Formats: sequence, C-alpha cells, structure tokens
Amino acid sequence: MRILTKQPYSPSPGQSGDTVKVHNPFRVALVATLGVGVGLLLIGSVQTLSTILLYVGTALFLSLGLEPVVSFLERRKLKRWLAVLITIVAVLAIFAGIILLVLPIITSQIGQLVGQIEKLITSGTSIDDVKAWLQGVFPNLDVEAVFTYIETWLGTLDFASIGGGVIAVGATVLSGIGGAFIILILTIYFTASTPNLKKAVYQLVPASKRTRFIDLSEQITDSVGYYVMGQVSMGVINGVLSAIFLSIIGAPFPAVLAVVAFFFSLIPLVGTLTGSAIIVLTCLIPGLGSPTTAIIAAIYYLIYMQIEAYVISPRIMNRAVSVPGAVVVIAALAGGSLLGLLGALIAIPVAASVLIIYRQVVIPRQNER
Repeated sequence: MRILTKQPYSPSPGQSGDTVKVHNPFRVALVATLGVGVGLLLIGSVQTLSTILLYVGTALFLSLGLEPVVSFLERRKLKRWLAVLITIVAVLAIFAGIILLVLPIITSQIGQLVGQIEKLITSGTSIDDVKAWLQGVFPNLDVEAVFTYIETWLGTLDFASIGGGVIAVGATVLSGIGGAFIILILTIYFTASTPNLKKAVYQLVPASKRTRFIDLSEQITDSVGYYVMGQVSMGVINGVLSAIFLSIIGAPFPAVLAVVAFFFSLIPLVGTLTGSAIIVLTCLIPGLGSPTTAIIAAIYYLIYMQIEAYVISPRIMNRAVSVPGAVVVIAALAGGSLLGLLGALIAIPVAASVLIIYRQVVIPRQNER
C-alpha cells in the first residue's frame, strides 16, 4: 500500500514565503477597494440620475395605466398604432378641455381670493371683523394675544429672503412644466412600444421558465394599469360631485375646490381626507364662506368618504388590486418616504405585484418541498 504524506511547502526559486504572505492580502485589499469604489460610483450615478429615473418611472407607470384602454380598442379590431393614437389624443383633448373650461374660472376665483386677503391685510375694519368673528367662534381664545404674536412674527420676516424664495418657487414651477412635458413624450413612446418592450424583457428569461414569467408579468402589468384607471376614475367622481355640491351650497371658489378634490383623490389613503379638510377650511374664510357652509360641507364629505371606502372603491378597484389594509398602509407610508407623492401613488400596485409573486411563486415552491 502506498501512503501519501503531505509535503511541506517550499517556495520556488527566487520567491520567499514572506512574499506570498504579503502578496495575497494586498490582492484582496485591492479587489475590496475597487469593489467599494464601484459601489460608491453606482450610488453616485443613481443619485445624479435620480430626476431622469423619476421621469422614466412615472412615464412607465402612466403608460401601464393607458394600456387597458389601448387593449380595449385593439379588441375592437383596431391596429396598435391607431389605438395608441386615439388614446393619446383623447387624453390630451380631455385635459385641454378641462384646462380651457376651468382655467378662466379658477383665475377669476383666485383673483377674488387674493383680493379678499388683501382687504383683510390692508383694512383695519376687516381685521376688527376677523377678531370679532374669531371671538364669537372660539370664545375661550385670547384673540389679542394671537394677533400680537402674528404681528411680531411678521416683523421678524426677511423680505429679501422671501423674494429669493419666490424666484426659487418660480424656477421650480418652470422645471416642473418641463418635466411634465418630458414625461408626456416618454409616456407616448412607452405606450406605443409596450409590446416590443415586453418581448425584449421576456427574451432575457430562459425558455423553460418563459411561459410562467410571461403569465406573472401580464398579471402584474394588468394590475398596475387597472389601478391607475381606477384611481383616476375615483378622482373624477369626487371632482364632479364636489363641483356640483359646492355650487349648490354656495361655497367659495367651487371650481378651484373641485380641482383640489380631484387631485387629492389621486393620493391613496389620506388624499380624500386631506382634500376634504382643505375644502372645509376654505368655507370658513370670512366674507366668503360661513360656519354653516363649512359644517354642511364637512357632513357631506364625511358621508362621501364612507361611500367611497365601502361602495365606490371596492367596485372600481376589484379588478386592479387585492391588497390587505395593513399592507396598503405600510406600502403607502414606505413609498411616500422614499419617493414622495409618486412613491405613495405606485406603492399599492407594487405591493399587489409582490403579493402576486408571493402567492403564485413562493408559496407553491414551499409546498413542493
């Protein structure tokens, strides 16, 4: 029998053992340093491109929202390019019509609001009326102390900084308009090329798993699309009903408040509540609204929120997402913290997508073991 024995290591000629001990740690440290550098470079690149990535993500989200409409038109024997053209033109026409119809009213009512605020600031009689109104509504409030605090705070303001802030706000508005135009162009492109984009992604998956991957992907994209359409539908319902009701009760600036109701309804969970609170507080403006009008509006929105939560939302969102309430709250909070308003909007369909993968992939694999 031949017995193998471990031979001691002997360095090759011209190489010492100490050199080996130093060389290997140096190589490991070098690779680790390069890895950290590449990671930092990637993080910096993502931060630099965050605005562009936000535009692309928003456009993809909107294009998936338009996909159900395009698919509906395709089922009516229309070609893809014609269905996309009709959808885009219809959406642009609706928004242009809303702007042309509502913008003059909004401009007029904002002018009235600014005029009332100017009167409150410049007219001593109006200030006295405000004090009397506050004292009547809140009898235990020290009105004089409140106004003394406000005057002191106004005296500490740096109006030069305020002017710079106004310029910064104007630049932000212009940047937002430019970003909206970029998102519009990207949305049109993504909507037109959605099938090609899907095919390109599907080709990256191995053929043995491609069928299952396509099935899950179609479920996820359909879920996102129906969610967007459902959220917009609820916003339209809230905006139209608000315009009608606020006009009936004689609330101030009904057109402006209806637009507020529409846009806030697009925000999940707290959007309708926040918009309703703004509308009710606007109805308390002295000289324009009244406590009675505010109370009527508050009662209406309390009833509407119950109807929306238990009747409208389940019927509209039934095809879109099926997410437990706790997951909805957590997803919306996490999305809002990471990406702001956009994160709150896309958090729920993302959570629904994760649940689809969990229910149809993870659980079946665990049951097979």
